[in-house]
Amino acid sequence: MSTKGNWSPPSVSGRLVTLGLVASWYSSNIGVLLLNKYLLSNYGFKYPIFLTMCHMTACSLLSYVAIAWLRVVPMQTVRSRLQFVKIAALSVVFCGSVVSGNVSLRYLPVSFNQAVGATTPFFTAVFAYIITVKREAWLTYVTLIPVVAGVVIASGGEPSFQLFGFIMCISATAARALKSVLQGILLSSEGEKLNSMNLLLHMAPIAVVFLLPATLVMEKNVVSITLALAREDNKIIYYLLFNSALAYFVNLTNFLVTKHTSALTLQVLGNAKGAVAVVVSILIFKNPVTVTGMLGYTVTVIGVILYGEAKKRNK
Repeated sequence: MSTKGNWSPPSVSGRLVTLGLVASWYSSNIGVLLLNKYLLSNYGFKYPIFLTMCHMTACSLLSYVAIAWLRVVPMQTVRSRLQFVKIAALSVVFCGSVVSGNVSLRYLPVSFNQAVGATTPFFTAVFAYIITVKREAWLTYVTLIPVVAGVVIASGGEPSFQLFGFIMCISATAARALKSVLQGILLSSEGEKLNSMNLLLHMAPIAVVFLLPATLVMEKNVVSITLALAREDNKIIYYLLFNSALAYFVNLTNFLVTKHTSALTLQVLGNAKGAVAVVVSILIFKNPVTVTGMLGYTVTVIGVILYGEAKKRNK
């Protein structure tokens, strides 16, 4: 298995473990995306904030079980009030990203949602420059041109384009990039660094606290409506429970895949995962696609790959 300082050929069992983890990562990631789309768009469960709160509740409970009981990773505690405030700030941005992404799925097909989501490197570079005044090499910025151009092309060729959904999807992508940049700044000191599992353990309960009043104000009577739906079709309860558990396993498998592969492998797998999600969603939901739309998505993915290569060369 590969490590950063010392590489040795992985054993057969090691390869099987890695393949199993990658398969689990793909399945949970694509599964939660497709199930979100089905619930919010096809099934008619139009409560993205409540759905996100279910996700965060599951992440809170399952994170505690994984870390405190199963000891998947050592528990890292919050050491100061300042660190707690920083985690809370990240949690707010994280909530905004997830809620906006779920809202966008009500209005946009998964294929276009993934195309817009692929522009995360563009927003990361923008926020890194604005907040930290960190400048990249000119070639890195050049590679962002096809990232943005691809989405522009895909937007023009998207038969199911909806402006509000597009704005929500862009907002989700920007918030995801902002969280990444803020995390690097706020939790940069050795005493404050948290691995992704512990960060989720501390962020998820805070997210629930923020989402609960938002749900009560913006999605009134959602609990009674859900219970009424359950009396007519009890599958909605199983959908919500399974979907919430999947949301946690996305984070768990992402952490484990990161641990068992190199950064380059993870980047390649991430790019491929988006393409697999697009193909699977088209096969399941049969949303119309155009040559222009697929061309735009392809241009964006190529731009993301070039951006990754440029960043790697300038390290």
